[in-house]
Amino acid sequence: QVQLVESGGASVQAGGSLRLSCLVSGYIYNYCMGWFRQAPGKEREGVAGINPGGRITSTYGASVKGRFTISQDKAKNTVYLQMNSLEPEDTAMYYCAAECRGKFGLRTTDFGYWGQGTQVTVTS
Repeated sequence: QVQLVESGGASVQAGGSLRLSCLVSGYIYNYCMGWFRQAPGKEREGVAGINPGGRITSTYGASVKGRFTISQDKAKNTVYLQMNSLEPEDTAMYYCAAECRGKFGLRTTDFGYWGQGTQVTVTS
């Protein structure tokens, strides 16, 4: 049974930074990890993905490229999302996702397991 527990969400002023963490437990058959976000009234959006064993090892959503960085610490079973230059538009619930289901990408159907989310609020 794969479990994902996110942490690190907070309220921060525009221009600030946050680092989200996702603690992973259980065996992931086809290892890849991702971060998604969902704002009220909007669809869940892919933010960043990491696929260390693949031809493409990381990917980012257009709205966060250059500001967000996904990384992992395998010894700690943790995946991180470093978020810099935060904007009010980044306000959302952020979800960790695991296990590639087919081609590596940032669609919700590309991942098999999900965490409960952590809230990020960016104030202007």
